[in-house]
Amino acid sequence: MLRDMFDEDAELYDRARPAYPAPLVEALIAEAGLTADSRVLEVGPGTGQLTVPLARLGCRITAVELGPALAAVTRRNLRPFPNARVELSAFEEWSLPPEPFDLVVSATAFHWIDPAVRVPKATEALAPGGTLALVTTGHVAGGSWDQDFCDRIQRCYERWDPATTPGLRMPDESELVPDTGELDRSERLDTVRTRRFGQEITYSAAAYLDLLRTFSNHRALDPTALTGLLRCVTDLIEDHNGGSITKRTIHDLITGHRVA
Repeated sequence: MLRDMFDEDAELYDRARPAYPAPLVEALIAEAGLTADSRVLEVGPGTGQLTVPLARLGCRITAVELGPALAAVTRRNLRPFPNARVELSAFEEWSLPPEPFDLVVSATAFHWIDPAVRVPKATEALAPGGTLALVTTGHVAGGSWDQDFCDRIQRCYERWDPATTPGLRMPDESELVPDTGELDRSERLDTVRTRRFGQEITYSAAAYLDLLRTFSNHRALDPTALTGLLRCVTDLIEDHNGGSITKRTIHDLITGHRVA
């Protein structure tokens, strides 16, 4: 399965995947009313990109991670925080503890969970009034992604990745509409709302290639195609973009509260 590929190089994932924007983390903490006494369940922590900022509050965190290598790196990153622990399991198979949580959160991971299980089980884990929070990630135009760069990088993908949609362009962020349907339809949730946070990060060619290697669709390419694609992207950044690339990403924070 594609979701299993993230575990193949956990150290690369930890090094290349950026942290979430501080304003997003602050908004999540405020929305959930988190304190040092709060109980938090995180589904699919990766290597702790969101877990670590939440752990700094001192709250009691249980992070459920499918990949053993990712879980090991997350445990290492959480060593300074004795109230945070990692459990190795698929969320679908994990047994909910008897004591409910004040926050259940999943950052850029919820779409990997079985749709028949994810919202019902996440809401079942919540205390009345508790918060379910999802963070989604979208890649959008901005930074170095002007039309010329888009055209050039598209040619790299069309040459080396047979699944590439011809003429594909990076969307404007106004075109990305968050999907709140699952939460809206849940009888256990109310007050569903969305807030958007953007960030731009400048990468060297090598750092950007590391980031690409953490994406499941890139990892799924055969070695020859992946090597060719990465070489093409490297040449583009080095020869036409001055050796660096600024990438714009948006994160939607979608929250709902468990009805009493």
